[in-house]
Amino acid sequence: MSIYILVDLQRQIRDRFVNCCAYCRTAESLTVTIFEFEHIIPLSAGGETIFRNLCLSCPSCNRYKASRQTAIDPITEEEVRLFHPHLQAWTEHFAWSEDATEIIGLTPIARATISALRMNRPQLIRVRKMWVKMGEHPPSI
Repeated sequence: MSIYILVDLQRQIRDRFVNCCAYCRTAESLTVTIFEFEHIIPLSAGGETIFRNLCLSCPSCNRYKASRQTAIDPITEEEVRLFHPHLQAWTEHFAWSEDATEIIGLTPIARATISALRMNRPQLIRVRKMWVKMGEHPPSI
């Protein structure tokens, strides 16, 4: 379902997330895709098209998240809510590996989000290695 988002609201969301994916932190400028405005709480679950419920998302994170709001933490095997980019601080839940190619989950929310959104797929790790060599990654947000 496609919803029209006012240009000013799109600009506010892009500014808030510094043109990076709110989940995996990929910089849009490093990709060949246009990032999407994602409803954190899906429309199908009553989510609204307002600033606090929208984030910038790379197409991969957006597709894997889909209408999910929860996922299983692979360590505790408990169902937890996914990371909420407006209500939670990325750095309190996630960290970069020493070589900045993998996202480390510091909390059950982060681990479940990383797993559900497949944020450490081999293809992403490979491209992050190239971005690190180029001095373009990790983003300083």
